[in-house]
Amino acid sequence: MYVGRFVVVGPTVGAYRVSSRSFPNRQAVERNGTVTVEPTPDAPETDNPYISYNGVRLTERGAVVGNGSHVDPIAEKLELGYPARDAIAEALLALDFEKDDYDTPRIAGIVGVDPADPTTRADGPGAVIGTVRRDALVVEEVTEPTLVATYEEDSPTAFDLAADSAEAAAREVYDHEFEHAVCSAGVSGVAGEFDCSVYNGA
Repeated sequence: MYVGRFVVVGPTVGAYRVSSRSFPNRQAVERNGTVTVEPTPDAPETDNPYISYNGVRLTERGAVVGNGSHVDPIAEKLELGYPARDAIAEALLALDFEKDDYDTPRIAGIVGVDPADPTTRADGPGAVIGTVRRDALVVEEVTEPTLVATYEEDSPTAFDLAADSAEAAAREVYDHEFEHAVCSAGVSGVAGEFDCSVYNGA
């Protein structure tokens, strides 16, 4: 099944995978706590605004994962002290779904939210996941690994993620049976102590 790009988040581990039929010549590059999805050196030139973006941003208050330019404002709002749920909801609402031929949803999640954050009710680290589609804005607190994708699985759904490290999470979602894997990134940890990893295939 082809679900497009997807995120998986849980309280202490999460991941983002690029899946693409149209633009497979991309890679995930980690630089100082930020993972950028960008064209490979041999990729054909394109003016598509949705090809390059930061897919992961680590902050002191949570690790943000997502499928587009909304990742940056979510991270910035977290750093300004916004509750995790509000940071996701405001950025998704402001940027809305992607204005491409498919009205592609924007998806995002935050891993390792501090238990003091009013967004979560967990005793330990929390997680929040969200999407904005043409027909809805959905933002939820989650306590188990949960997936949301741009197509087919475009509402938060429980996901069996076995990984307990950033490296294992990146590899596990890349190897998942969903079709057309391009690259992936994994995150793990709790507020203030995050790790991230990328995987670009064999």
